Amino acid sequence: MRLLALLLLLVLAVPAQADQPPNILLIMADDVGVECLGSYGGTSYPTPQLDRLAETGTRFTHCYSMAVCHPTRITLMTGRYPFRFGARWGDFPNDVADSTIGPLMQRAGYATAVAGKWQIAQLRDNPRHPAQLGFDEWSLFGWHEGPRYWQPLIWQNGRIRDDVADRYGPDVYADFLIDFMTQHRNGPFFAYFPMALCHDVTDDLDAPVPFVPGKDRYESYAEMMAQMDRVVGRLVDALDRLGLREETLIIFTTDNGTASRSIAGVRDGKLYREPVVSRRGDEEIPGGKGTLKDTGTNVPLIVNRPGHVPAGAVRGDLVDFSDFLPTLADVAGFKLPANVPYDGHSFAACLQEAGEGTRTWAFAEHRGKAFVRDRRFKLYDNGRFYDVQADPKEKNPISPENDSPAASRARARLQEALKSTGWHENRKN
Repeated sequence: MRLLALLLLLVLAVPAQADQPPNILLIMADDVGVECLGSYGGTSYPTPQLDRLAETGTRFTHCYSMAVCHPTRITLMTGRYPFRFGARWGDFPNDVADSTIGPLMQRAGYATAVAGKWQIAQLRDNPRHPAQLGFDEWSLFGWHEGPRYWQPLIWQNGRIRDDVADRYGPDVYADFLIDFMTQHRNGPFFAYFPMALCHDVTDDLDAPVPFVPGKDRYESYAEMMAQMDRVVGRLVDALDRLGLREETLIIFTTDNGTASRSIAGVRDGKLYREPVVSRRGDEEIPGGKGTLKDTGTNVPLIVNRPGHVPAGAVRGDLVDFSDFLPTLADVAGFKLPANVPYDGHSFAACLQEAGEGTRTWAFAEHRGKAFVRDRRFKLYDNGRFYDVQADPKEKNPISPENDSPAASRARARLQEALKSTGWHENRKN
């Protein structure tokens, strides 16, 4: 009887892990289009770690970001399109902070942390901005305040770190998140990693940031791709060591397409850039960041959780960046505030073999311009209309009189979709 009582006490003392929602590791690389990853047909850069995540997880082919980083971050964190807030470069709509990812995850019982590139506020002006957006811990460079790679300027939990002068920034951010996941191994945790890689170095400081140690230049785009893949692998390996792979949903995406040029070094006292051209199959693809074409907005999305997310699956469901917050809500098991008009649609059902996405069009905006699109057709706010399946470089807009029956139906649907956003009436930028 004593042994039976002891066993009963032990059972009652063990957390009910089966009922606990999964840990979530959300990784967002910087300036990496779909053409760069091997799993998406890229051949310029070896990406074995990410390719392995795709092979053992689910890969999406129709995920669309904003054309540059800052609006993408606003959309991901708020679940709403940037024009809703009239956000200017460097702003974050702090008046809606309570309905963004961090506080909602906290209220759902998650420990929260963020590391890497913040780029939604100057941390020197507000060192506790991440806490105000629901992160218990953070290790970040803020917004063009200092180096992000060598001799990095890193704000950690409200203070500048003074012990990283000889460290490589991306490894500092990874170490921080690995420590966080280790400390919270009993879960659930939400670790958000908006990576510095593969963005080039800061270009608007009084003096150029430090070179790669022992060299007179910065890392090339190819070198940054290798570093990005390696650092992602470090995080996955850490989850394996902790025995948390099956308890952790890993989401990998990027904030926009590949940059067209990357800072290479200093010449005659001035920074100089080199073009970035990547190969996908037989095609050479110049970076399209800052444009609303596919090369600027079609980004990778890989989701992995062994035993829970189908392995080797390729999904054509539409996803845009407003969808991440409602998806995390479904995964974590909490309800979004009913009084907030979120733009996103959860794609959590797409992580099941027979599940289907509910989004019928995706939206992106950039500098007062916007598009809505489905998998084949794309409509801009000025009326330009393309069959991007047949014309991915958007060289031949289709006029209404030349519409096929399929194009005519798509044009009408997308016109109604754009109208439903209120873009023309409500944009403030």
